Parts: sequence; structure tokens; C-alpha cells
Amino acid sequence: MASLDAIPSSAVSVSDDLELALRLADAADAVAMARFDAVDLQIDTKPDRTHVTEADLATERAIRAILDAERPGDAVLGEEYGTTGDTARRWVIDPIDGTHNYMRGIPVWATLIALTVDGVPTVGVVSQPAIGRRWWAATGHGAWTNGRDGEARRIHVSGVDDIAHASISFQSIEQWDDVDLVPTLERLARAVWRDRAYGDALPYMWLAEGRLELVAEFGVKEYDIAAIAPIVREAGGRFSAFDGSDRLDAGSSLASNGVLHDAFHAFLHEGDAP
Repeated sequence: MASLDAIPSSAVSVSDDLELALRLADAADAVAMARFDAVDLQIDTKPDRTHVTEADLATERAIRAILDAERPGDAVLGEEYGTTGDTARRWVIDPIDGTHNYMRGIPVWATLIALTVDGVPTVGVVSQPAIGRRWWAATGHGAWTNGRDGEARRIHVSGVDDIAHASISFQSIEQWDDVDLVPTLERLARAVWRDRAYGDALPYMWLAEGRLELVAEFGVKEYDIAAIAPIVREAGGRFSAFDGSDRLDAGSSLASNGVLHDAFHAFLHEGDAP
């Protein structure tokens, strides 16, 4: 494909946007892997008391530099450098999702890259270079991953249609405790076949591959989930906030294989006041 330099955003197709997102992931992988597990990795604490590493900052800068050159008219929202621009098209970036894993040398972390148009995520890339995996999707183009042989293969959610046979990831007890839903989580854990707290982006990708039926999370930001939503949806699943809305800024996420989405939503809201 020819270079996309200087092509107006209005003339770019979703295929072009996906191609660019994949190149952004290539650049991010190179920067992040260069400092992964480094003994002298610089780690700081942000005002919200979460950690940020030099790699988080450098990775986001690398992505923004390419976007500045190739999509100068698009807005950008990144975890580390905030929002620039105010347009219908907005790139949403989490340079290293799973910073605490990254800084401890645990290879389960990812770069998340999304494009939203009028607030709707249309392109998503989740790249986990430390384990050699990547997932991507664009509206109408399906969801894909790289196989063990390096070849792209299309992925699809499972067909499990009974909560009792479902495998789920709840991310962390702390998240559910923060919203006073630990009793609900306990009841859910007893109702399903298997429950685990895998954490961060990876369980959503396993859901898209048909290995899990539900991932539920609280305390999330738009940059945590914007890249994930189109992959889950293009794989045939459903992605919503805990309240059932499609908002990315609702602070929660509920991803399922689609077949069980309504059943899980009803189960999790049993006992809610009318």
C-alpha cells in the first residue's frame, strides 16, 4: 500500500486507518520492548498514585509523532499526555496497558490503539510483543490475530449458551469492592463453570478467540477499552458498560460472547432497585 502521508483524514478508508494502526503498533512494540525488564528502568509516581515508566512516556511519544505526521487533523487521547485536538476522529492510546506488570518484568502487558469516530470505536489494535501476540479489528472487516506460524487468522467468540458452562474473568476483587459488588461477584463465581482474574487486556482477547465467555471490569478509562471494543464486537461478541450502555466513559466494561450478554447482565443486576 502506498504511503498515507498527507492524505486528508476525510479521504481515508477504515482499511487505511487499520493499516496505520498496525504500523503504530509496530513502532510502539519496538520502543516498549527496548526497555522491558531493564534493571535501570526509570519509574515515577503520578498524582493519582499509579506508576508510570519511561517506556510508557516514550511509547506514547512515538505513536503521537507518527500521528502528527500522517493524521495531523485528527484528535488524540493518550493516557500519559492527555487530549490534543477536538475533532470527530480521535485516536485513543494506552501506550502500556499493564504498567505494573511491565515494571516487574511480567510479560502480560499491551499497547492499545484505537480510532473512534463520533465516539464510536471503529479500529482497534491490541499488541502484546513480550508474548509475541497481536489482535486487531476494524468495523466490517472482522477480528484477527497472528497464529503461531505468524499468519493472520480470523477469530470468533464461543457459542456457549449456559452461564453454568461459562468461563469468566473478573479482573480483580479490589475493583468489585470499590463499587460494593463483591457479594455479586461471589454469587457469579459460584454460578459459572470457571472463574479467574487474568487482568488487563489479555482476557478480552481470549474472549474474542472463544476461550472465555465474560470479562467484567470497573474503574476503567476510555483508553483502557476503546481498542478492545471493536475486536470483541467484530469477533461476534458484545461490549457494553455495566449499566448496559455503549459509552466508553462509563467507568466499567462488560464483554461477552454475545449469546450470554443479556443473561449475564440480568444476573449481575439481580436485586437492583427498580
